[in-house]
Amino acid sequence: MTDPFVTVTLSLSGLAGLAMVVTGGLAGWRGWLQLKRTELDRVSTGNAGAPAGARIEIADLKERIRKLEAIAAGVEL
Repeated sequence: MTDPFVTVTLSLSGLAGLAMVVTGGLAGWRGWLQLKRTELDRVSTGNAGAPAGARIEIADLKERIRKLEAIAAGVEL
C-alpha cells in the first residue's frame, strides 16, 4: 500500500493548487465586473465617453445647426 504521508501530501498539494486557481478566477471575475461598471458609467455620462468619431459627428451637426440658424436669421456667412 501507499504511504499515508504521500497521500496527505498529494491531497494538500491538490487543495493548494485548487485554491490558487479559484483565487485567480475570482480576481478575473472582479476585474471583468469592474470593466463592465466602467463601461456603463461611460454610457450614462453621455458624450464624455463617446468615441472620437461620434464627437466629431456631433460637432459637425452643431456647426450645421449654427449655419442654418444664421441663414434663418438672415445673417450672411
